[in-house]
Amino acid sequence: MYDLIIIGGGPAGYVAAERAGHKGLKVLLFEKKSMGGVCLNEGCIPTKTLLYSAKTYENALHGDKYGVFAEKVSFDFGKIVARKNKVVKKLVAGVEGKMKMHHVTVVKGDATIVGRSAKGVEVTAGGESYLAANLLICTGSEAFVPPIPGLAEAGDIILTNREILDLKEQPKSMVVIGGGVIGMEFASFYNSLGTKVTIVEMLPEILGGLDFEISAMLRDIYAKKGIEFNLNAKVVKIEGNKVIFEKDGKTETIEGEKILVSVGRRAVTKGFGLENLNVELFRGGIKVDEKMRTNVPNVFAAGDVTGFSLLAHTASREGEVVVNNLTGRADVMRYNAIPGVVYTNPEVAGVGETEESAKAKGIAFKVAKLPMAYAGRFVAENEGGSGICKVLIGEKYGEVIGVHMLGNPCSEMIYGACLAIEQEMTLAEMEEVVFPHPTVSEIFKETIFAF
Repeated sequence: MYDLIIIGGGPAGYVAAERAGHKGLKVLLFEKKSMGGVCLNEGCIPTKTLLYSAKTYENALHGDKYGVFAEKVSFDFGKIVARKNKVVKKLVAGVEGKMKMHHVTVVKGDATIVGRSAKGVEVTAGGESYLAANLLICTGSEAFVPPIPGLAEAGDIILTNREILDLKEQPKSMVVIGGGVIGMEFASFYNSLGTKVTIVEMLPEILGGLDFEISAMLRDIYAKKGIEFNLNAKVVKIEGNKVIFEKDGKTETIEGEKILVSVGRRAVTKGFGLENLNVELFRGGIKVDEKMRTNVPNVFAAGDVTGFSLLAHTASREGEVVVNNLTGRADVMRYNAIPGVVYTNPEVAGVGETEESAKAKGIAFKVAKLPMAYAGRFVAENEGGSGICKVLIGEKYGEVIGVHMLGNPCSEMIYGACLAIEQEMTLAEMEEVVFPHPTVSEIFKETIFAF
């Protein structure tokens, strides 16, 4: 009899297992593939490894801006991919090591939920039956492939985030269907290496949901780098390597050696016996409350399977909320300070309300923004680079409600804004915080003083 059974070894599952094991619970975790889930094996880590290689290549190409000259700068696509595989393998081993350290039993293979009874929740795998007082479902998400005519017939020309990571050769041209975070990151990587990239996006701007002004600025930067953008464009058909779309009442066609389909992800709710629990679903995911509880007693869900905030760091926090409540610490999940990052070059990072979301919610706010060049460190390390920091303050209480940035390395700075929003810090309180000098993070405080 286990205290907790977890189905899925992604960020929600393995973090929950680690925390629960550390607190003395008897934990069993099922993972049918590799530990770490999509994030570690097919998403966050492999893409960031590839993007860092691309950034290193770009820095070498343009080192003359810093007085550094290199001749015959080149790259080896095979070695870039091999390094990605090495990094993933190392980190998967690290997660497995954490499970052993915290005495978590890991079973590799498909798990099936049998049901819940007075004895507990029963799960089977490999002909064995397992029982636990509590069940945490962390089955994650999968790439959504829309029913576009001709898509299935295009064969290996079509890629999702999974297949694109296994390419052995760099394509000369690529069409990316979808200008969201995943689409933009792969577009950035291949554009840096010289692939001709075209993006077809159905919405009026890339990176839907992020700050509109900053999204437009990033698009402009990449348009100058050679990426072709087709906004307000609906893909209607695929013919081999041709993408046919409608835009402004006209039908247009573009070709690509490869076509990346990146139009979103959907929760995995089938294939593991969820129907045997009569769990309530909502908008394609498992419905949970603020403690990550489902409608079935002692059954929880965390991560992408809830279909709400499909981010690895959200998943990890949701897993912690489950374990905290199981071990006597009252805890609830809050989504007001979840950061979003796009690891392009330059990076985009944001947290809290955007101008668009605040207006839609009827929140009265003030906004201030400054160029990143107000931070001396940014000027020193980003010759010719541009960027912006935007801060939103609530008019009623003067608290920080949103921070959005464009410019390197904003992914490493945004956590400070998360803390400010989480703690409901006011403009006056932020003015008293001492920032290290010289750092790019000072742009946050400079923008605060711009109000």
